[in-house]
Amino acid sequence: MTPSDVSTALSDQGYLPDEGISTSVFLAMTLQRPLLLEGEAGVGKTELAKALSAATGGQLIRLQCYEGIDVAQAVYDWDYARQLLHLRATEATGESQAMTSDDLEAQLYGERFMVKRALLQAIEPVEGPPPVLLIDEIDRADDEFEAYLLEVLSDFQVTVPEIGVFRAERPPLVVLTSNRTRDVHDALKRRCLYHWVEHPDFEREVAIVRLRVPGVDEALARQVAGAVEALRDLNLYKPPGVAETIDWANALGRLGATQLDEQLVRNTLGAVLKYREDHQRLDQHGVGAIVKEAFEKGLLHG
Repeated sequence: MTPSDVSTALSDQGYLPDEGISTSVFLAMTLQRPLLLEGEAGVGKTELAKALSAATGGQLIRLQCYEGIDVAQAVYDWDYARQLLHLRATEATGESQAMTSDDLEAQLYGERFMVKRALLQAIEPVEGPPPVLLIDEIDRADDEFEAYLLEVLSDFQVTVPEIGVFRAERPPLVVLTSNRTRDVHDALKRRCLYHWVEHPDFEREVAIVRLRVPGVDEALARQVAGAVEALRDLNLYKPPGVAETIDWANALGRLGATQLDEQLVRNTLGAVLKYREDHQRLDQHGVGAIVKEAFEKGLLHG
């Protein structure tokens, strides 16, 4: 396997990587190292993990991070309702009378009553390709959770005090994403390969739109890509990502549009800009100026 093979495999799944992304994924797979992807929201970090799962045939296991996430949500928890039912059943049948408290506790805190969350699922033995573990938006999690991840990402193992250590026979492919709302700690970064994901260049964005929005007019795809590129230059609160470019092209295609004009942009702006402040910023700049730049960029690159 080479980075070129990775690029081809991802492209077959509808994800068009640049050379840097293909190389980073290749190294993560061959070196069996987690891959940390940082970049602005909407540049395709999560989609890369989905495409990688589809390309390898491994199950996608996604852990969505948020403030306050802990072991019970990310690793494992106990099915307390089933434990209580089991306890009552042993009492009703008289089975508990012949058991010591240690024996009963061993039953209650065995794998039978364990609810396995994403991190534990990812290191379980599987037939076929290893799973792809997506730890999404790690920058939203707390420092304590980052510290807990170190054991998982270093040795691909999880310690459960009541049972013991779970180890991966084959490590999963791990992709972490960050929108950089805060800096991820150095200890976690050292365990990962790192790649900063940029917005795609004009031609790649046009290719992405044409791939993800079948039937879109080529001229319209180029104008949409040009308009989004111009919008990103306006220092917006939330610059549009590739996902918004695709949504906008899809919306325009549903309306039967073949080219942009001011009224069409105003009517469909909600597909690409999601904050009132950004709409106001565009009004100050002028919608007509964006349409003009979109045509110029489309013609220039064409």
